[in-house]
Amino acid sequence: MEPEEFDSDVLKQFVLAFKKGKLKPIVKSQPVPKNNKGPVKVVVGKTFDTIVMDPKNDVLIEFYAPWCGHCKKLEPVYNELGKKYKNEKNLVIAKMDATANDVTSDHYKVEGFPTIYFAPRDKKNSPIKFEGGDRDLEHLSKFIEEHATKLSRTKEEL
Repeated sequence: MEPEEFDSDVLKQFVLAFKKGKLKPIVKSQPVPKNNKGPVKVVVGKTFDTIVMDPKNDVLIEFYAPWCGHCKKLEPVYNELGKKYKNEKNLVIAKMDATANDVTSDHYKVEGFPTIYFAPRDKKNSPIKFEGGDRDLEHLSKFIEEHATKLSRTKEEL
C-alpha cells in the first residue's frame, strides 16, 4: 500500500480491494531493457514471468549481484554460453540482478551469488539448481544439455 494520503477511508478501500483480489503486488524492478537482443537476455522484476516462466522455452537464469566477485568472474563465461546457444529457438540464457529486482516466484530461492537455475519449459515450478560443478563453459553446457527439453542441434560429446 502506497497511499498519497492516509486515513481510515483509504485503509478501508484498500482492505476491501484486497479481499476482492483486485490488488496487484508492487514488484521491485529495474526498467525493462529497451534492447534485449543480446545472447544473454536481461530479466528484471517486471519481465520475470514473461521470460523465465514462459512455457514455450527452457531458460537458464543466473541471479547475480553487481558487487559479487564470483559473478564478475562468471560474466565472460556466461556470455560465451549465451553465444554458444544463441541459435536455439527454445532455449533462453538469461541473467537478473537479484539486488535490484524481485523474483516473483517462490520456486527460485536466491541465497547466495551467483545462483543459477534451469527452468524446463514444462516444469517452471520445479527449476533445477546448478550445484557442485565448476562454473565454466564445459560444465554449464553439460548442465544445459542434460536438462534441455528440446535442442535443435545434436548433443556434443563433452
